[in-house]
Amino acid sequence: MGQLIAEILPLALGIVFSPLAIMALVAVLVSPRARLNGFAFLLGWGLAVLVVFALGLWLFQVIEVHLFEEPPLWIVIVRLVLGLFLVAAAVWVYRSGQVHVDSMAKATTPGEVVRAAPQLPGWLRAVQSFTFFRTVLLGFGIFALNPVDLTCALIASLDVILAALPEAQTVLVGTGFVVLGILPIAVPTVLVFVRGAAAAPFLGRLRTWIASHTNVLNAALMLVIGVLQLQKALVALL
Repeated sequence: MGQLIAEILPLALGIVFSPLAIMALVAVLVSPRARLNGFAFLLGWGLAVLVVFALGLWLFQVIEVHLFEEPPLWIVIVRLVLGLFLVAAAVWVYRSGQVHVDSMAKATTPGEVVRAAPQLPGWLRAVQSFTFFRTVLLGFGIFALNPVDLTCALIASLDVILAALPEAQTVLVGTGFVVLGILPIAVPTVLVFVRGAAAAPFLGRLRTWIASHTNVLNAALMLVIGVLQLQKALVALL
């Protein structure tokens, strides 16, 4: 089980350091309905992590990939493609991440957050008027439609199935992965729910830290994950 944890920990961290999700959350938490919609975003994000990971477990269990003595060719190809995608994404994130650092650090309203992070959907400018249900969909979509987060969750589910652990250990590792993936959204949301406007200094520091460091950390994590997938694919081919 220790080896499996070591393999999926970088995948969980790839989700933890998701700048797109954190910047979207900050936009929600500086809106007038911060408490209610912050919880809605957390609910949507948590459901997305759980659903995508569980769907991957179910799919790879149905295919019975853990019963093969050697990984079938399609798994090797999937790892190869995902590895190349993550390496390319790491380069793109690192090169483009510095462009909006200053404006992201100074943003104080949802509109400024969106202008500072143009990768966010333009309609996020209207986040202050979002209903609870629409914010749940936002949290779900930010995860489920992000190719990096989606890739990390699916690779983790594949690794869990391939490990062929006893059911109790599989549940334990899977639960840990999901909880870790939810934590970066849960911590600021709970803080705002408990402290309200008094949490503003923390949000300011969080925004500044993200603007200054997250692109480098995210690029590094994607590079590590990508290289690990390429290494596994090449070992299987050779």
